[in-house]
Amino acid sequence: MIEIAEYKKSWPTEFTSFAMQLKDVIGDDVLAIHHIGSTSVPDLAAKDIIDMQITVRNFELGFKSDLEALGLEFREDINRDHMPAGMELEPTQLEKRYFKNHQRPMNIHVRVQDRWNQRYPLLCRDYLRSHPMAANAYEEIKKQLAHYFPEDVDAYYDIKDPVFDVIMSGAFDWATLTNWQVPDSDI
Repeated sequence: MIEIAEYKKSWPTEFTSFAMQLKDVIGDDVLAIHHIGSTSVPDLAAKDIIDMQITVRNFELGFKSDLEALGLEFREDINRDHMPAGMELEPTQLEKRYFKNHQRPMNIHVRVQDRWNQRYPLLCRDYLRSHPMAANAYEEIKKQLAHYFPEDVDAYYDIKDPVFDVIMSGAFDWATLTNWQVPDSDI
C-alpha cells in the first residue's frame, strides 16, 4: 500500500545514524553517502522510506557481503534507473546496484561517481530544497497519486516519473544558471 506521511524530523537523524553504520562497514570502498529522495527535503511529505545513495568508483562491490550481514537484501533485479522521456543516455549512465533494508524501510542505491544517475538524485534534492513551490507541487502530486492508486504501484510510478521529469527540466536549467556541483558527502 502506498502511503504518504507528513514530514518527520527524525528522517535526517535516521539517515545519519544508518549511514555512519554503513561507512564503518564499507570504509574506503565508498566515496560518498548522501541522503536523497523526498525524505531528504525538509517539510516534504513522503513515503516513510529513507533513500540513500552510496557513490563508488566502480561496481566491484567488495562490501556486498558486509551489507548483507547488516541485514540488507541485495536486489539483483533492480539494476537501473528511469530514463526521462526524450533523453538518450548510454545504458551505463543508468546502471546501479540496489539494497533494501527491511528492518527500518530504506532503499540503498549504489551508483558510480560522475554518471548521470549519480548526479540526478542529488540535483533533484538540492533543487527541491531551494524551490518550495516545486516541492509543494511534487508533494501534492504524490498525495493525489497515493489517494487514487493506493494499491497500484505501477500506476503510481507510471504517472509520477514523467510528471517529476517535468519538474526536473527546471532543475537542469537551475543547475546551469547557478553552476550547481555535486555536493560533498553528507557524512
